[in-house]
Amino acid sequence: MSDVLVVMKVLPEDVEVDMEELEEAVVEALEALEIVKSVEGTETEPIAFGLEALKVAVVVPDAEGGTDELEKVLKELEQVGEVEVESASRML
Repeated sequence: MSDVLVVMKVLPEDVEVDMEELEEAVVEALEALEIVKSVEGTETEPIAFGLEALKVAVVVPDAEGGTDELEKVLKELEQVGEVEVESASRML
């Protein structure tokens, strides 16, 4: 079974959220998941009016419902407003 690189965009509840704390919480939550092979990186991206999004890249096995668990865990985190999968591509 091959691996998939998933890039997710995590939007905070509002502009008051400390992005460094959010990044730590997101990475910690993802690393605790059994399906996550590795967290490849994170970066912040300006959206508008002072709001930033956290983009995180993770490697997971290519399996049915591969991103469902990732999205569920991230949406349950405090201070997370929205989570969306930006891309998913098979790794060679």
